[in-house]
Amino acid sequence: MPSKTATVRARLEPDLKEETELIFEQLGLSTTEAIRIFFKQVQLQQGLPFDLKIPNDTTKKAIAEAQTRTQVKSVDSTQKLFEDLDI
Repeated sequence: MPSKTATVRARLEPDLKEETELIFEQLGLSTTEAIRIFFKQVQLQQGLPFDLKIPNDTTKKAIAEAQTRTQVKSVDSTQKLFEDLDI
């Protein structure tokens, strides 16, 4: 009689594993249940259940600006923010 389960093994960074397991716990899921949900969604969607894209040049520029904080203006109050935005 064939087995009704199969084993999946994966190597992950320890921090990634710990952080995601904390999230699963908050959602009331075990890691096994979360993996099963992911696999089921891949099966139902016939692909990854989310968009997987290489960022275009505009997005890459925005990411770089956000990381280096260029083109970022800071204000010390919401009032100043609203004034700057003419709201």
